[in-house]
Amino acid sequence: MRQSDCHECSQLNELKVNTDMMNMIASWHLSGDNVVIEQMPIMGGYVGSVEETAICDVAATLASFVLFNCDLHLDGPIHVRWGTTTNRQSLQVSSHACAALDANTDVLLANQYYTLAGPCTEMCLLEVAAQAIADTASGRELLSGVASAKGVSKDRATGLEARMLGEASSAVCGMEPDYVNRVIDNLLRQYESNYPTAPAGKTFQECYDVKKIRPTDEYLQIYEDALKTISNCGLDF
Repeated sequence: MRQSDCHECSQLNELKVNTDMMNMIASWHLSGDNVVIEQMPIMGGYVGSVEETAICDVAATLASFVLFNCDLHLDGPIHVRWGTTTNRQSLQVSSHACAALDANTDVLLANQYYTLAGPCTEMCLLEVAAQAIADTASGRELLSGVASAKGVSKDRATGLEARMLGEASSAVCGMEPDYVNRVIDNLLRQYESNYPTAPAGKTFQECYDVKKIRPTDEYLQIYEDALKTISNCGLDF
């Protein structure tokens, strides 16, 4: 790896550290590397409610810079039941934590994307858009995604989800928070009732031409349908 690459190390849940982590970070600093500290507070876990998880999120972020001297903090509040960052509660946690940090510090903040639905489904793209809109409006500098199907299913992540992330982020730039909240609420209503039966979608090989690395016509149509749904929720592309 080059010094210009990001070297990522994760805090332990919640607000914990061990000597292995400290040794790893020390070696990167001695080598002059860029250090990224990741932490994914568990909403509904040890810290409990949305408010408590947001406090933990802010504390973990500050620890990354004050204790570990990182260059970038990679967030990702995850729901203990659904295992995603795109649910209503996780979006509340990440948005409030980021807005508070952005208003009072000049640190670099990132967020990770874990959707419940898999690729080649409108639900997956709507989940991505909701979080990208929330992250951008609350002040994130870097959006890191997308780990579709909770990031645990083999071959179920593609570039088209990342394209939605970028398009939704660009489209919401400059919008007032009150209006953004209404857009996100409209989007959440489109998919949050489907959590128990979220579609697994298709594998990369099934929804992409693997030789040309291009999405299939089916997935492109689903993408266009998702854009229309998002536009109907209040965001123009």
